[in-house]
Amino acid sequence: MMSINKVAIVGGSHGNELTGIFLVKKFQQYPSLIHRSSFQTLPLLGNIKAIEQCTRYIEKDLNRCFHNSDLPRGENPTYEDVRAKEIQAVLTPKNQPGVDAIIDLHSTTANMGLSVIFGSYHLFLLKLGAYLTEINPLVKICIHQQKQYSGFLRSLCELGIVIEVGAVAQGVLDAKLFQDTEQVIYGILDYLEATNHNQLPPINKTITLYKSVSTIDYPRSENGEIKAIIHPQLQFKDYQPLHPGDPLFVTFTGEEIYYEGENIVYPIFINEAAYYEKGIAMHLTEKIILDLV
Repeated sequence: MMSINKVAIVGGSHGNELTGIFLVKKFQQYPSLIHRSSFQTLPLLGNIKAIEQCTRYIEKDLNRCFHNSDLPRGENPTYEDVRAKEIQAVLTPKNQPGVDAIIDLHSTTANMGLSVIFGSYHLFLLKLGAYLTEINPLVKICIHQQKQYSGFLRSLCELGIVIEVGAVAQGVLDAKLFQDTEQVIYGILDYLEATNHNQLPPINKTITLYKSVSTIDYPRSENGEIKAIIHPQLQFKDYQPLHPGDPLFVTFTGEEIYYEGENIVYPIFINEAAYYEKGIAMHLTEKIILDLV
């Protein structure tokens, strides 16, 4: 039986994603909201300097800096490298028990609604996902498989959970998404509490998952400049089926570019602002209905 002793709630890994930042500040001010009798809950702000400047990061993406290794041996590690090690020392201290679960709060400019992302097919996570979709059918569950210490904050422990909400502009708070995210957090904490008390609620026997299979970049010129944009029929259509032959991009001169894959896919993170620099126009997922045993 899984036992949960310590849970971290982290907001502000990206300093311009205000939903998570202000939720963590709220939890720090009112800790009773996240108190559960059977485990400790630690609310933590991520990229402090970026939060102060309301920018995604100072020198590099903090949410790619969490590796099981020492700081770079060079004389000038980035601020995010140093901050990642500070956070890692809190969440996974050497020779001491680390956190059992991480709830990493993010927001997106893409129309992702309420999305919960897991890094593996861990049965406990899948059952948690089934519970969350049962109490709120608007929640979507995504699988983005990754190894432990892969650089993402959520990869620091086995039960890494990302809440990704949108669409909301960078540096902006949206009251509905703020409140909805807060309720998803309470749902996760309640489930973890029920686990410790061996009082798990009944859940659906199946779960619908969106498994990340690939990414697509924008069409670019030889010098790397974008030469086509998301087709208006696809914009804000996250989680909607994309069929072979459907319009994908449109050039600045009006030429349409179509999806040439062989299978139906379900794009997410469509036209995410922060992904322009990463060469990602969208993630493609496959929709899976999985039986839980």
